[in-house]
Parts: sequence; structure tokens; C-alpha cells
Amino acid sequence: MMRPLQPISNTARVLLGISFFVLFVAGWAFATLGGYVSPTFLASPLTMVEDGWRLLTRYNFSFDIGITIWRVVGGFIIAALVAVPLGILMGAYKPIEAFLEPFVSFARYLPASAFIPLLILWAGIGELQKLLVIFIGSVFQIILMIAVHVGSTRRDLVEAAYTLGASDSGIIRRVLLPSSAPEIAEILRLVLGWAWTYVIVAELIGSSSGIGHMITDSQALLNTGQIIFGIIVIGLIGLVSDFLFKAFNAWLFPWRLA
Repeated sequence: MMRPLQPISNTARVLLGISFFVLFVAGWAFATLGGYVSPTFLASPLTMVEDGWRLLTRYNFSFDIGITIWRVVGGFIIAALVAVPLGILMGAYKPIEAFLEPFVSFARYLPASAFIPLLILWAGIGELQKLLVIFIGSVFQIILMIAVHVGSTRRDLVEAAYTLGASDSGIIRRVLLPSSAPEIAEILRLVLGWAWTYVIVAELIGSSSGIGHMITDSQALLNTGQIIFGIIVIGLIGLVSDFLFKAFNAWLFPWRLA
């Protein structure tokens, strides 16, 4: 029997997670193979697998996957390099927070996809445009989330450090950063998931490679099997990257799990 907030074993968690996917695929197969949904609108699981294998073996889809991964990683790293220092400074120094927070709060509500026409005019349809879409979609979220967490650091830790003779820069290096580092890493993990949605939107327009480009071409051919395969590939890569990021965070900050 389920009880609120009662933990479950890792084995049960894995089995329950897998069971959902099994039920989902079973329902999908029942609707398509049973003739309840037209193949024009939704390919069956078997057709999707066949189309996916054809993409990988005949149309070099692995290259498109690699290009998309490069764009996500490149744009996200640029966003993190800009956002992490700014977020820490905003959280640590209230004048900087008062100066930047109104604009950052405003900008984070702007959809990155709305900038695509402007970015095409400014940067063309090459790789820079895709990287900028991911950058715009990620950087403001990271800045604000890090600033909020750094700003909520326990005040007694800061006062104790001042009592022991720490300088202002020492407070950041020895108190704010160590206490906030695990949460900063977790914020980066979460925003990396959002970056995958931005890259597909960027590849849908003015792109000659990538998973989003393949989905656009498949839409023109009404090939729902290839479209679904591309969506599943995105989900699988995102899931793997999320698990790897989580495992790396657990290894880097073991005390967070204590």
C-alpha cells in the first residue's frame, strides 16, 4: 500500500519505471496495429523501428545525431560560462542583484524560438545561429536560479566566517561557493534538459543537418515513423546525459547525499 512520502527500494523504482514504458508501447501498438489509428497519422512501433534502422544504415543519421549533440553541448557550455559567474555575483552582492535582476527576470520569459528570425539575419544559418538559440534559452534561467540559491546561503555561516577574519572575497571562495556548488551543479543538469528543446527548434528552420532537420524532411514526406524515431532518439540521449550528469554530481559532491 502506498503512503505519502514513503520511500521505495531501487529495484521497485526501476521496475515501476520500466512498466510505464511497457504499457505505453503496448497501448501504442494496440492503437496502430489494431487499425484504430491511420498509419498516415501515427506509425506503429514496428514501422518506427524499421524506419529508424533505415535512417541509421542508409542515410547516415548518426552524423545528424552527432551534430545535434555538438550544438547542445557547445551552446550550453557557453551559457554556463557566462551565467555561473553572473549568478554567483548577483547572489553575493545585492547592488549587482538590484542592477541585473529586472532585466534577467524579463529576458527569461522571452521564448528563444522568437529570436530565430533575428539571429538568422544577424548570424546567418550556420552553426553560430544554433548556438545562440541555445545560449539565449539557457543563460537567463541559469543566472536567476543560481542567484536565488547563492543568495539564500545560511547567514550564520557568513557571520561565522567574518568572525574568523575572512575577507569579502574569502566569503565567496570559502563559504558561498562550497555551500552552493552542489545546487549549482544540479541547476546545470536541469537546464541542460531544456537546451535539448531549444536545439530542435533551431534546427527546424534554416538547417541542413541535425535531428530537427531530419524531422522537417520527414514531415514533408508524411513519414511519421521517422519523426517518432527522431523524437525517441532525442529523449534517449537526454535521459542518458541526465543520468551521467547526476552520477557525476553525486561523485563530485558526495556529502550532498549524506
